[in-house]
Amino acid sequence: MITKFNHVAIVVPDLNAAKKKYKEVLGAKVSKISNYVEHGVSVVFVELENTKIELMHPYGNKSPISKFLENNKNGSIHHICIEVKDIKKSVEKLKKYRIRILGDETPKNGAHNKPVIFLHPKDFYGTLIELEQE
Repeated sequence: MITKFNHVAIVVPDLNAAKKKYKEVLGAKVSKISNYVEHGVSVVFVELENTKIELMHPYGNKSPISKFLENNKNGSIHHICIEVKDIKKSVEKLKKYRIRILGDETPKNGAHNKPVIFLHPKDFYGTLIELEQE
């Protein structure tokens, strides 16, 4: 079902400062800041040869990561993203195993404009997992 690791997402208290640190200190290639109103996040992608790091910050008053940042004032890893070939088939298989999908079970387009779902962290050892269609 899963095919490859896509990215790790880190919630940061200051997106501009985090972008600058990854670029200047680590010499990373970083994207521009993108705001996703429908998801309540602003993101920057740090491009690596074999994967990405997604730096995230709340966007708007109803951001789903605001509480996470309140509880982790200095920032912290939020989730990992793994690719799947067919997200709809993956949803059906997960339901058979009683794996909880956050929100409704309908995939939504994520930051890469591909369908994604999130799996409940209690079903995967405390890790929030995003599944993204290849």
